[in-house]
Amino acid sequence: MPPMSPWSHTRREGYADDIDFEIKGQELQFVEIELDPGESAVAEAGAMVWKDAPIAMQTVFGDGSNQGGGFMDKLLGAGKRLVTGEGLFTTVFTHQGSGKARVAFASPVPGAIVPLRLADIGGTLICQKDAFLAAAKGVQMGIAFQRRIMTGLFGGEGFIMQRLDGDGWVFVQMGGAIVERELAPGEELHVDTGCLAALTPSVDFDLVSVGGVRSMLFGGEGVFFARLRGPGKVWIQSLPFARLAGRMMAAASGGGQNRGEGSVLGGLGDLIGGNR
Repeated sequence: MPPMSPWSHTRREGYADDIDFEIKGQELQFVEIELDPGESAVAEAGAMVWKDAPIAMQTVFGDGSNQGGGFMDKLLGAGKRLVTGEGLFTTVFTHQGSGKARVAFASPVPGAIVPLRLADIGGTLICQKDAFLAAAKGVQMGIAFQRRIMTGLFGGEGFIMQRLDGDGWVFVQMGGAIVERELAPGEELHVDTGCLAALTPSVDFDLVSVGGVRSMLFGGEGVFFARLRGPGKVWIQSLPFARLAGRMMAAASGGGQNRGEGSVLGGLGDLIGGNR
């Protein structure tokens, strides 16, 4: 039998549906969620791999957490998702039979699915756009604005990021290998702007220059690093999807491997590096 995933869970009490789950696979992972009768999970449209027959599907506006509200509440929830780059709809999977039933969701990109219980990290997670994959029903999805103009322009995530609130389990997708860091108060970490995947709201997110003009032009890391200052937790991904897509497009166009995709030289850098 294959080894058990390091990510598995048995239930605890909470306000959101407290689901059981297991992460399976290595580079191309999927999460298998086990539901009791009446329990629900919500996921991105098109993320489902398979489900047991007693689990019913319902496509809803937004994140499915405000289905008791009026039309405007649902429209507002859907609009927040649209602003963060997600679709207007999610799919709610509810176990309507007896016993236990399972449903599985897969990440669309190579990397890892990271399960996080929001109650264990203060109730809120700020993450990159398109990071959300699935969650226990009751978790709310919203938007987080970058208040600093320079961070919004050059921080790699734009002015708007995803905000996940609640006390239940969420499953976020990140590219490549994942590192979780706990920053002490005042501790500072510099990260490539594209490699920042998620953070808790207590972390101060700003930018810092990579160094001198030579480093900016020829270092291949762009002009700024993301400066993260504790206290709080941050999640770092080794392979942002945008970087992978850029390499694939460069290879498809005959450009070869572009190791300086962050350089401000652009096409001139490709010419100097022998990529054109």
